[in-house]
Amino acid sequence: MMSDNAFIGLGSNLSTPAEQIKNALVELHQHTQICLQRCSHLYKSAPMGPQDQPDYINAVCHITTSLQPLELLDVLQSIENNHGRERLKDKWGPRTLDLDMLMFNDLRMRSERLILPHYGMQDREFVLVPMFEIAPDLIMHDGQTLAAWISKCSLNGLQRLPDAIDFESIAS
Repeated sequence: MMSDNAFIGLGSNLSTPAEQIKNALVELHQHTQICLQRCSHLYKSAPMGPQDQPDYINAVCHITTSLQPLELLDVLQSIENNHGRERLKDKWGPRTLDLDMLMFNDLRMRSERLILPHYGMQDREFVLVPMFEIAPDLIMHDGQTLAAWISKCSLNGLQRLPDAIDFESIAS
């Protein structure tokens, strides 16, 4: 039974980023303990940190799962590794795929491996706007609406890309 809800942020700026994200969504959907519920459009955003790297392509998906948070983290990191993710010292460097667990139910958690809800989410337009697209009524962990968080966040040139992710083909 897949009763736990989670939101996952997806990002890439190397090796055909849109395809990296679409393939990661397929891998999430194919996992026996994960059910892909909804996915946002793709968004283009400027990189965080060093600006001498390509722009990012981002999306957010909503899943249900029977996995516990650290088990889900293991799955996300395995998918990243399958896509050639290299964990370098530069925290904000370019990457083939970045999968961040943003929220897991209403869980608050702080461990060496995982902080929930995601620690920088409220300042990241490339997370908040796609999340709003798929969950506009979401209430955040501080009791505010997602819309209120977006109203306080700079959009920093965020662009929604015209091509929607073909959710039907992923889910089939």
